[in-house]
Amino acid sequence: MSTISVEIVKELRDRTGISVMQCRKALEEAGGDMEKAIDILSRKSADVARKKADRELGAGSVAAYVHNNAQIGAMVLLSSETDFVSKNAEFIALAHDIAMHAAASRPEYIRRSEVSEAELAHLREVFAPEVEGKPENLREKILEGKVNARLAELVLLEQSFIKDTDKKIQDLLDAATQKFGERIEVSKCVYVTVR
Repeated sequence: MSTISVEIVKELRDRTGISVMQCRKALEEAGGDMEKAIDILSRKSADVARKKADRELGAGSVAAYVHNNAQIGAMVLLSSETDFVSKNAEFIALAHDIAMHAAASRPEYIRRSEVSEAELAHLREVFAPEVEGKPENLREKILEGKVNARLAELVLLEQSFIKDTDKKIQDLLDAATQKFGERIEVSKCVYVTVR
């Protein structure tokens, strides 16, 4: 294995904001390939977030975004475990980005667990006519696929981030959890529109 230089570790740290130790490990695992190391860090961020999921949230930052036409706005409470993280400029910028995203995408729910069984049943009824005539053994799978696609439009954490559609909002939170070493969560999200 090649030696990982301090310069490449610094470059990865500058690109991701993740700790030097984690960057070095990812680069070693990727054999010094920067893009592979970024992919490794991205995959590990979800694991890190899961491990911290039961930690108590005691701090946060409220961010608001009002679109330039003054017709649409959103507010988000992005929560963290400590004030140390919630006062960090990058954390506050993330809260603002999520508020801007919410103003544009108008989510009805923050997470899928908020969707009631009645709403799920309603969505299945709405899409049921679209699967009629499909092979019997595939109908349920197709129906669930359509329901899941609609939920991905309605649930904030499952939406593609407007500034980088390759990432979901949940991916941003997972990366922030890995970066800051604390549980990060959208606790509240509201949007307001004139129309």
